[in-house]
Amino acid sequence: MSKTKKSKLRIIPLGGLEAIGMNITAFEYEDSIIVVDCGLSFPEDDMLGIDLVIPDITYLKENLDKVKGFFITHGHEDHIGALPYVLREINVPIYATKLTNGIIEHKLREHNMLTKVKRKVVKYGQHINLGCFRVEFIRTNHSIQDAAALAIYSAAGTVVHTGDFKVDYTPVYGDAIDLQRFGEIGKKGVLALMCDSTNAERAGFTMSEKTVGKTFDNIFHDHQNNRIIVATFASNVDRVQQIINTAYKFGRKVVVEGRSMVNIISTASELGYLKIPDNTLIEIEQLKNYPDEKTVLITTGSQGEPLAALSRMASGMHRKVKIQPNDLIVFSSNPIPGNEKAVSKVINDLYIQGADVIFHDTHVSGHACQEEMKLLYSLVRPKYSIPIHGEYKHRKAQAQVAEELGISKENIFMLSSGDVLELDEDGAEVVDKVQVGSVFVDGLGVGDVGNIVMRDRQHLAEDGIIIVVLTLESGSGQVLAGPDIVSRGFVYVRGSESLMDEAQHVLNDTVFGISEKGITDWGKIKTEIKDALGDYVWKKTKRRPMIMPIIMEV
Repeated sequence: MSKTKKSKLRIIPLGGLEAIGMNITAFEYEDSIIVVDCGLSFPEDDMLGIDLVIPDITYLKENLDKVKGFFITHGHEDHIGALPYVLREINVPIYATKLTNGIIEHKLREHNMLTKVKRKVVKYGQHINLGCFRVEFIRTNHSIQDAAALAIYSAAGTVVHTGDFKVDYTPVYGDAIDLQRFGEIGKKGVLALMCDSTNAERAGFTMSEKTVGKTFDNIFHDHQNNRIIVATFASNVDRVQQIINTAYKFGRKVVVEGRSMVNIISTASELGYLKIPDNTLIEIEQLKNYPDEKTVLITTGSQGEPLAALSRMASGMHRKVKIQPNDLIVFSSNPIPGNEKAVSKVINDLYIQGADVIFHDTHVSGHACQEEMKLLYSLVRPKYSIPIHGEYKHRKAQAQVAEELGISKENIFMLSSGDVLELDEDGAEVVDKVQVGSVFVDGLGVGDVGNIVMRDRQHLAEDGIIIVVLTLESGSGQVLAGPDIVSRGFVYVRGSESLMDEAQHVLNDTVFGISEKGITDWGKIKTEIKDALGDYVWKKTKRRPMIMPIIMEV
């Protein structure tokens, strides 16, 4: 650059630092912004009726002319799920590896956006020049194929972003992580490492995905007279491959059940990431043509999601599969933090139906443990450490690993979503905070359900609603009909006649008082009704239902 004073690089996480999910980070240098990942998270228990949660991208909208493109590390929902919603407002090209792009295309097709969005398939080792940035894709391993780390080059220095990764020397498909390339980049000098923290609390190494294949071989060998149902993450293509391999070895037919599972498996096999032997896959309708001990079902629902296939089987709601006493169910996943209750409910339901359940040693993580992190840090040798991907405690554990490796405390940044970290060779500091948050997706509505609506839903869920209907004569304001009381979710009316009768008396007195005083302003009438009825109900029941007066004029 011809300028004597170089600008600083700005790193702005817009989500993904307080929880597992909703990963999205902006990198800004002068007049260019690139965005890494664009994920969603699933609603918490208190988000009533919400389907998905996506990041607030106000900052990107305010700087629309600077935004050059999205770089996606891999095809999991917490890294790509928000794309269809965000691209409606920020339509810039997407750069991703082949399988990741295939899964994104499937998503965009469902949202009728495939023709509107530019996509570029990137190979490992390829460099993309965009604005002031150059971005290189580096091969890593994860629980989905085609995962990549990114080396982000700018005039302020190089940042390495790992995406979700583990070090797997014997992956099921493709090659091992490109440790050599990390080492080469490290030798040239790296300003900052943004490293996955999901397993930072665990010592040692994450086991290779191949070990799960051996476990499946043993399970199939020991249960040759049972039908086997395996629940796993739809996106764990390598796991699905190993289950299919084992099923084929034992002469079993395979059924794939669950919408997301069918989508990803068809995408992966079309692109050649999943090799299914001929005549192994059958439709769910054909199950009845084969003896139980010659079939395997691979299904979604390993996290206890109430609408997923396995949960519907466990509760007897599945239209095509009934759990039988001779079934063996294998959970090939660990519960994501927060899902433990839902998972154990499904396991209990399966036991009640007489099935047998295995949920130990049938899963390995897709994330690096401490020793793999140390390996990466030693190769990359960053000046600054920025732990990402995970709750605070996970990121704190990584910060401790970085410190043990000799990175000084003041060079480790525990950012929050919205922090603006400015950095270059001479120093790094958080200089600002931008607007971030969660946008709720409910049905087709994006962002139209906010905190006030959530509060109302909470209120309705906790105490119910009472509606008071009143008809007044226009002009004179005389009461022509009512007041009538309708309640929902408050008390069972037939069992509480005396309470409702008394409430009716209170209302009648209030309305009589209002007309005595000659009050005709609707706002005042509604307030009087709410106050009087609210006080009475609270005295009698210690509940505060929502009270909604409706006034009609004739």
